[in-house]
Amino acid sequence: MDVLSDRVHTFGSAMIERHGERVHKIALDAGFTCPNRDGSKGIGGCTFCNNLSFAPGARERATLADQFARARGRIGRRTRARRYLAYFQAYTNTYAHVDELRALYDLALAEPGVIGLSIGTRPDCVPPPVLDLLAEYRERGHEVWLELGLQSAFDDTLARVNRGHGFAEYEQATRAARARGLQVCCHLIVGLPGEDERHSHASLDRVLDVGVEGIKLHPLHVVKHTRLAIDWKRGGYTPLSEADYVRIAADLIERTPWDVVFHRVTGTAAPDILLAPAWCAKKWDVLNGIAAELARRGSRQGVRAAIRREIGHAA
Repeated sequence: MDVLSDRVHTFGSAMIERHGERVHKIALDAGFTCPNRDGSKGIGGCTFCNNLSFAPGARERATLADQFARARGRIGRRTRARRYLAYFQAYTNTYAHVDELRALYDLALAEPGVIGLSIGTRPDCVPPPVLDLLAEYRERGHEVWLELGLQSAFDDTLARVNRGHGFAEYEQATRAARARGLQVCCHLIVGLPGEDERHSHASLDRVLDVGVEGIKLHPLHVVKHTRLAIDWKRGGYTPLSEADYVRIAADLIERTPWDVVFHRVTGTAAPDILLAPAWCAKKWDVLNGIAAELARRGSRQGVRAAIRREIGHAA
């Protein structure tokens, strides 16, 4: 069987190259909310968002120390990793005063084996003081990633799914972060309402043109207690097939330069909240399918990156 990391520059392989051993992200819920939920930008959040689909176990409100302890037990049984990134994942993890953020991040960095931070947030929630704080951690030698949830580079799509921001905010935040030496990982969703593979290609191209160090790809899945679930039940949304997602993901991987790190190439949701498509629950089937598709093509990450750049410059 073809191994994905033979054909894709994965986060796992990138961390081994950089640190000489496995580095595992520990997903944390620090109790943040979101400006698209509390009324600052909107109410109800994105149409597809039930945060439990991205962070199973979120909202348990266990202490950070307890979350670390449980995660270490799981990781130790699976991978035996001894070094970690504290991944502040649930909701918008820069949505607080910078002093509060410093206290939380310092607490995480004090945990045994934690060598850095991965901060999941929105592109409209990273003011200069927050970026300066993250740059300070980087200057101290920590591994620091700013994970920005863009999802699509098309403003009409972002409005359709009630994101509450546009591509301009993403571009501004990314340029400001990278100017401080921060690594940016952009989240993109494949299969958003009203989009097809051409939109996915164009979104990736715009992200690459701005500049980025990492990419996360997610198939859009329908989960309980979301507006997307209502649309799906009424026949207003049809999810991608597994074969279509595998093909599109392989296309996007080929378009991405090798030096960009793929933190993820698929996404799953907990079985008790996943409504559709059922294949989203089978992470390894999808990963193996992407590896097999790239092998079938005799391809790997970056093979079409030069062609993409040439076409863009000619245009």
